[in-house]
Amino acid sequence: MSNAEIARAVGVCAESVRRWRRVWEQDGASGLRRRAATGRPPKLDDTQVEMVRAALEQGAQAHGFEADLWTLERVRAVVTRATGVVLSRASVWRLLTGWLGWSLQRPERRAVERDESEIARWIAHEWPRIKKGP
Repeated sequence: MSNAEIARAVGVCAESVRRWRRVWEQDGASGLRRRAATGRPPKLDDTQVEMVRAALEQGAQAHGFEADLWTLERVRAVVTRATGVVLSRASVWRLLTGWLGWSLQRPERRAVERDESEIARWIAHEWPRIKKGP
């Protein structure tokens, strides 16, 4: 088959087929095997990630923060204290969402003075009266 026919059959451009054919002629089938992804290695190894997970599960207050809420900056500080590795905000986000499986959570905003029993009473008695009208 020609390179163009192979390209159409596989759904790639002819240049890819030419490149694959050159590799196959030089190195054989082993040259076409998938290689491990390249790129910068992660800053934290698996042991360090588990150290961070354990530290975060203790809660923010256990690490000296006023409220028990995690922010990227707080997690970043804990990672630095626990492992000595300084991460960027983006790396902290990838750590939390990708490696640890955490998701973005926002606390519900409610008034401190909120009275659940008064709300229930109002819904049961006042709302039907207002809804019906005079």
